[in-house]
Amino acid sequence: MRRILAVILMSGTVFLAGGCGARGERSLAPAPQAPPAPHVESPAAPAPQAQPVAPRVEKPAIVSREEWGSQPDIARLEERRHTPRFITIHHAGVVWTAGSDPYQKLKGLQSWGARDRNWPDVPYHYLIPPDGRIFEGRSTDYPPDTNTREFDTVGHINVHLWGSLGEQRATLEMLQATVDVIAWLCQEHAIDPATIRGHRDHASTNCPGADMYRYVSDGLIEKWVREKLAGGPPQVALLPALSDGPFEFVPR
Repeated sequence: MRRILAVILMSGTVFLAGGCGARGERSLAPAPQAPPAPHVESPAAPAPQAQPVAPRVEKPAIVSREEWGSQPDIARLEERRHTPRFITIHHAGVVWTAGSDPYQKLKGLQSWGARDRNWPDVPYHYLIPPDGRIFEGRSTDYPPDTNTREFDTVGHINVHLWGSLGEQRATLEMLQATVDVIAWLCQEHAIDPATIRGHRDHASTNCPGADMYRYVSDGLIEKWVREKLAGGPPQVALLPALSDGPFEFVPR
């Protein structure tokens, strides 16, 4: 009898059949699958580094225009707006006497300027008496006025110290207040402290007096302002008296 080979697939099993009986069987189990590759987490991107925030200079205590009773000619001031870019330091050039009242001084300066100089307001932006208080003068929106005609004041902020600082010495309180207000002004108006100058650097005058000018020309005011802008506090200190004076401080 002719042998017939039949292949019967049942449940994954191959039966080899010859004639009436099976001769053997072979399993056809599915080929093993490769295990899936393990999931590897990508390393997290490093968190962005926080940029250092420049410290802010707090606004110093200031006696406002309203507090001392300023009466500027706003209409005329509005004709002369400017963008502040420089800081210029002045002195009054008039001896300060004990007991002088800065409120009265300011009102007198404003009246005199309007009457005798046709100025629309006090000529300075900030004024400092011997005790270190800071008084607000003309708004920094407008350029200052000056008695020195060759001084183009557009872009300047004028900081004024009372007293005659060629005949009297600036007090420590005056120096500290000068640094405090200038640092704040440099911050608020984005002014480079390298622009800090004395009035005499712009015009033929001895202003702000020999005693005060050395703090400007020696770079001490700029240095202290930079230290305060960097977070300070600066070590503001008096220099010894000049060899030829003045020797007496502005009285409080």
